[in-house]
Amino acid sequence: MSDQVSLAGKEFETEASESLSQRGYKEDAMILATTHQIDGRSVRDYRGIVVGEAILGANIFKDIFASIRDIVGGRSGAYEQELEKAREIAFAELTQKAAELGADAVIGIDLDYEVLGQNGGMLMVSISGTAVVLD
Repeated sequence: MSDQVSLAGKEFETEASESLSQRGYKEDAMILATTHQIDGRSVRDYRGIVVGEAILGANIFKDIFASIRDIVGGRSGAYEQELEKAREIAFAELTQKAAELGADAVIGIDLDYEVLGQNGGMLMVSISGTAVVLD
């Protein structure tokens, strides 16, 4: 079943039985940090490791324009947009899974980027962290 999840004002499709809004969860309540602690707060309970992943394929037109950018220099806006989209989807999934565990924060977040598929035509963003309940 596919649901809409909102993260930073953007809507994303996720594979979940219920969306965050159906559970009464507000995404701005979740604290996300790459650190292993939150200043001024202590961890009351560890809920487990959560992971969010997104794999997006780039299309031929983006590949052509990126090749031109390689020759003339500059940034590839099309690839940057796909990377941002994949990252936001992965964060939405991570946040949803943490909320399902009753967490109010995810600490120790690690982001990984990989190129997959034939000729590197797919981009994967994987985000993991520890879901916790803070005092």
